[in-house]
Amino acid sequence: MSNTVTRGLVLREVNYKEADKILTLLTPEGKVTAKARGVRRKGSRLAAACQLLTYAEFTLFEYRDHYTVNEADSLEQFWGVKGDVELVALGSYFAEACETVAGEGVPQPEQLSLILNCLYALDKLHKPQEQVRAAFELKTACLAGYEPLLDACAVCGREPARPAFHLKEGVLHCAACREEVGEGISLPLTPGALAAMRHVVYGEQKRLLSFRLDPISMARFCDLCEAFLASQLERGFRTLDFYKQLKMM
Repeated sequence: MSNTVTRGLVLREVNYKEADKILTLLTPEGKVTAKARGVRRKGSRLAAACQLLTYAEFTLFEYRDHYTVNEADSLEQFWGVKGDVELVALGSYFAEACETVAGEGVPQPEQLSLILNCLYALDKLHKPQEQVRAAFELKTACLAGYEPLLDACAVCGREPARPAFHLKEGVLHCAACREEVGEGISLPLTPGALAAMRHVVYGEQKRLLSFRLDPISMARFCDLCEAFLASQLERGFRTLDFYKQLKMM
């Protein structure tokens, strides 16, 4: 039996019994599932910190590989996100994606930093939603072990004049080298979209969103990042579907 103090983001909250919650937290040490007792009672000192998309410092009591939240102090609530239904849906998608790729007890400092930076970009910097979403998707794929090869054409080794990206193989190729890459879907890229991908994959994470694109290149970039993450994880996300429905209203 021991107490552990850590900082983490609430990725999911599930009501349990009359007044408890089961929380999924993303911490630097990995994904953690913890019970917050009595958190739904009026006046609970844990309530503010035990909400979806809240970053907080948690004191966790561990007993037989089960965790209980003893103390929780909110560090960042991202009120600008929580006050907008579209941004809540987008943040929930980020959380679901993190929960999918993160492992219990597997250190996740970079993934935690990524989602916090993206929430901050939406909350305080008011960055375009689609740019933040695409950069998050591509960087999440990289951190999950699916970093694409973007230096040059995977077949001929040259800089592609008409670049395209193979979703399954995760490689860049020339239009003329398409048949050599293998079966599967390839999406065409503009030079701007390719530059943005290279910036996200190879650049510093603190400058993740420091780029601008024309509307066509941004659309190509966003479509490809979403498709690449879904292809590598071999699954869709209900939270992303809900976010898209809201955008269509």
